[in-house]
Amino acid sequence: MKIYLLLLLVFCGSIALAQHVKVDTTGANDLKDVVVTGQYAPQSLKNSVYKVRTISAEKIRLRGAVNIQQVLSTELGFRFSNDLTLGTSDVTIMGMSGRNVKVLLDGVPMIDRSDTRESLNQIDINTIERIEIVEGPMSVVYGSDALAGVINIITKGAGKSHLNVTARVQEETVGKEYSAFTDKGNHIQNIGLSWQNKGWSALAGITHNDFGGWNIKSSTTSRDIVDQDLASGNRWKPKEQWLANTKIGYHNENFNIWYRLDGQQEEIISRGGMNPLNYIAEWQTYKTLRYTHQLQSEWKVTPSFHINAIAGYSDLKRLTSTINHNFSTGADILSTEQGKQDTAKFNSTILRATAQYVLNDQISFQPGIEYNRDAASGQRISGSPVINDYAFFISSEIKPTDGINIRPGLRVIKNSVYNAPPIIPSINTKFALGQKFDLRLAYARGFRAPALRELYYDFVDASHNIIGNPDLKAEESNSFNGSITWAGADINDFQFRSSFAGFYNLFKNRITFAQSAQNLSMTTLFNLAKYKTTGFTLENTIHYQNINATIGASYIGRYNEQLQNEPDLNIPEFSWSPEITATILYNFPKIKGNVSLFYKYTGKMPGYQNSEASATDYKLVEIGDFSLADLMLNKSFYKYLTINAGVKNLFDVTQLTNTSTASGGAHSTGGGAVPYSYGRSYVLGLTFNWNK
Repeated sequence: MKIYLLLLLVFCGSIALAQHVKVDTTGANDLKDVVVTGQYAPQSLKNSVYKVRTISAEKIRLRGAVNIQQVLSTELGFRFSNDLTLGTSDVTIMGMSGRNVKVLLDGVPMIDRSDTRESLNQIDINTIERIEIVEGPMSVVYGSDALAGVINIITKGAGKSHLNVTARVQEETVGKEYSAFTDKGNHIQNIGLSWQNKGWSALAGITHNDFGGWNIKSSTTSRDIVDQDLASGNRWKPKEQWLANTKIGYHNENFNIWYRLDGQQEEIISRGGMNPLNYIAEWQTYKTLRYTHQLQSEWKVTPSFHINAIAGYSDLKRLTSTINHNFSTGADILSTEQGKQDTAKFNSTILRATAQYVLNDQISFQPGIEYNRDAASGQRISGSPVINDYAFFISSEIKPTDGINIRPGLRVIKNSVYNAPPIIPSINTKFALGQKFDLRLAYARGFRAPALRELYYDFVDASHNIIGNPDLKAEESNSFNGSITWAGADINDFQFRSSFAGFYNLFKNRITFAQSAQNLSMTTLFNLAKYKTTGFTLENTIHYQNINATIGASYIGRYNEQLQNEPDLNIPEFSWSPEITATILYNFPKIKGNVSLFYKYTGKMPGYQNSEASATDYKLVEIGDFSLADLMLNKSFYKYLTINAGVKNLFDVTQLTNTSTASGGAHSTGGGAVPYSYGRSYVLGLTFNWNK
């Protein structure tokens, strides 16, 4: 009953806002937005057979974001968690973990070394044209990992100007800590250059992100604070990134070809706490080097026959260096413990070609072939494994009459290491129920291949004994989803639309950690029989004169896994968690400025764990709810300059309550408060944009 009241409240609130506010359509994200992810050709959101969400470069700019996590943190269905041991974060979408999400850069898969989708925060935010999010399995089109959906980061081109120069400087406090341009705080610098003439184009850019780190402060007020900080080490790890990119291309009326290179160097510094018995602390440095090459082309052979091709190569190295620092002598000695010095190397190759053939106004086809090669090596990798994956896929678009679009698809897979599902099917449909209503219904089977790290990665040191499992099966899912969109009003400057969606996902062979049956001191991976997620979302968008507003709600249920082995337990099948989001952008045309509010309420995350009284009894545990809000001001002045200022994390959220007493995994926060953020921060930035 609560979910219906929640959805009703959001819908009624949107209607009330629509009746009382005046909104501007400038830069509005409406049904005319053009999307490309999963499409035969670029087309509007309204005509897409998939339910696609877009986040524009303008929205990213308005909120002063420094990474993609800040952009997605207030989106419906997205929830981030932080690994303070490794300095990384992960994402869940609609109750499914990051390993089930395919992250693409211009359609090329990103490498993620571990289970987390760390690549999301290793992409230059200043290069993004828009982010397209497709929820639900996209395995027919994009292959492995796309069970929960696809996040496609689409980068900027050279634009229409002959020459364009951009520069950006932004300074942020981290909690109450700040030092200008270096050390404490968050410091961002970017410069970019683009050129285009007679079909030729080129661009280049470089960004420097410097995060000084932050510790969760003790409530102690005595002299012991200094000793406590030495004993606990740094919590939010200092991180420095250098990101560079270049792109060159040529296009004419029927042909387009371009090459892009993205390079990234990241260094995370982990200062472990001092042992008071010997005054020695373990200090680690994690250094990541990432290069992504892509060559893409589009050829319009005839008006009814197009060919697209992608060749991509990605290289990722993660270096771990560990020293023992002696506080009494100041000496640093390389650690000789197993696993403390490591270089892990991963590389991935993709070759992909698709053709689009329009038979007539009612029928078109898209056949395609794809080859993926993944390789890895390192001290923690068993041997130098290589996985080759070959796939053929085909889909068709059938329009038997105006207003009906049916897109069936199949993917056939051959893998060199594991038994892949022989056929992956999907069917997506769209029905125009008059001029105002669009109904989308879909079924798709998704799959996720066991990653190299899960098959062959052995993590053994003084604190870990995790062994890969080369006998893992591919994860599979059956997904059902539907949505109805109402383009409620489009009169003069006023636009209103509402979208209600629901989904149900059933997984089998889900890969998870467990104790080894042969050695109880060892952790390995195995296939879980089943897992489920389900939920609903409601989104309302209003554009009118000087205000753009989006209000949404979701209610997501996650399967209680204890029921798999004990189906008669007296606990519900799903644990439910609500969310509410609101984005309000108000423009001041006369002074060339605007104010933006990004808000999200994330409800409690319930679950069940063994009761201390009995191993067969389970009790309800919860991670606490919280509200996240960013308030930003933007003002253009002179001709080429824009200043942005504001407050992020208005409610100063740092930790979430947690009633669980479980210890959790190697890098989990089970059993205590869950770290979420370094608290409220203040932002001041300046952007320069010149073109001719």
